[in-house]
Amino acid sequence: MDEKKLNAQTGPVRTIIDAFDEQFARIHCRSRALAETTPIEILYRQGEPGTGALPVHSAGQDLLRSAGAVEQTFGGITANLWDDPFEWTLPENLSTRERLIEYLEEVEATRKRAFDRFCEDSDLLKRVVVPSGETRPLISLLVETLVKAVEFQGRAVATLGLVSDVRVSGFSC
Repeated sequence: MDEKKLNAQTGPVRTIIDAFDEQFARIHCRSRALAETTPIEILYRQGEPGTGALPVHSAGQDLLRSAGAVEQTFGGITANLWDDPFEWTLPENLSTRERLIEYLEEVEATRKRAFDRFCEDSDLLKRVVVPSGETRPLISLLVETLVKAVEFQGRAVATLGLVSDVRVSGFSC
């Protein structure tokens, strides 16, 4: 009997959870690749406000916003810590490649802890209390976070294309 049939018959179904897990892992992989291959001075290169010459936010800032969205959601899910990671993700605090990668790895570890707690796809229908006090289905929170993280990462990639000749299309995650 093949493994998929065996898992479907004997264990919890995690098709949707595994799909989310894979997409979040890809975001992490691409962010890490960008951090490893882009000189830090290019990553944080910023345009002058109002000149239109370069984006006002650097690629690094948008990369941090992408990771911050993931950190905030999964920190909220795992430890009910919904703090905005803004203060500890400032470029001044993550000014070296090593510190930036360390932060990305911390975010990934938090995300993995949350996914380890999801037993089966039906868990995604459970409601989570968010900072506003409302409750939301876990799946809607994951979709929103995924979209936000991808959007910020896309901005980072676009900005890198404007400020450097760093090529990001070759990353395979």
